[in-house]
Amino acid sequence: MPNWTAKQEREYEHIKDSYRGRGRSGEKAAEIAARTVNKQRREHGETPQHKTQGTGNPNRPLSERTKAELQNLARSRQIAGRSRMNKAELVKSLQH
Repeated sequence: MPNWTAKQEREYEHIKDSYRGRGRSGEKAAEIAARTVNKQRREHGETPQHKTQGTGNPNRPLSERTKAELQNLARSRQIAGRSRMNKAELVKSLQH
């Protein structure tokens, strides 16, 4: 895998083998393992955070999400004027 350490490679293989043992297909097990290792890399600051990464945890209230997450959510809902809105305005428009 790209730019992974030897430890991360071993972890990837271990996770993949674990999911294969639980009955997942090889392709799905590989995807889950790669996502897990990449998530840990992001959390440890090994990869750059991009504003376009997502809409945040859907179980968290809108007011607790970042402005970038709210803008991404507004983009997915095609809310007009979102680029000029502040965080409070984004929350209000997304609640409707």
